[in-house]
Amino acid sequence: MELIFATRNEGKMREIRALFAESGLNVRAVNETGIPFDEAEETGAVFAENALIKAEHTAARLSESGFDLTETAVLSDDSGLVIDALDGQPGVYSARFLGNDTPYAEKNRLILDRMKDIPDGKRTARFVCVIAALLPGGAAEIAEGTVEGVISKEIRGANGFGYDPIFLLPERGLTTAELPPEEKNRVSHRGKALRAMLAKLSNL
Repeated sequence: MELIFATRNEGKMREIRALFAESGLNVRAVNETGIPFDEAEETGAVFAENALIKAEHTAARLSESGFDLTETAVLSDDSGLVIDALDGQPGVYSARFLGNDTPYAEKNRLILDRMKDIPDGKRTARFVCVIAALLPGGAAEIAEGTVEGVISKEIRGANGFGYDPIFLLPERGLTTAELPPEEKNRVSHRGKALRAMLAKLSNL
């Protein structure tokens, strides 16, 4: 079975390929099929709803373009940063926070500014990732991964992407942007969700 992931984010695809490398499953981004990536409208109230919306939307676009999905699963994820002191923001709006085209460096600076007076004990946050797989025949599988941490007081690290430079793992004393890629894949929310999804796909 081939897997097509509904994303054009190269940072995300690097993590996905690294984790799927030994699975024996071929995974490609949508744009690698020759069919342009088409963004779905994320109308879900929770991560799982948005992940399934994106998978269904991408499967429909592929089918309309003549792509044979009889031996292909279409996967999509919805993930984000949930900050307790900001009432769960940015949450399901993490990618759209301040606008889709706003650089994450600017998003991270604004979050740190909003939290400048929040004490250490109340800076708790978590990364959440939900992956939906739309299987041949229309059945769906859902897998979730989370990682707990705190919001740092400064931007740190050059690895990873998105909110990684402000998400601190207290037990490591490092942000997820300071972790080596292989370690990040072991502990990250996306890594946990991908491994859970791989287990589900392997049992089919």
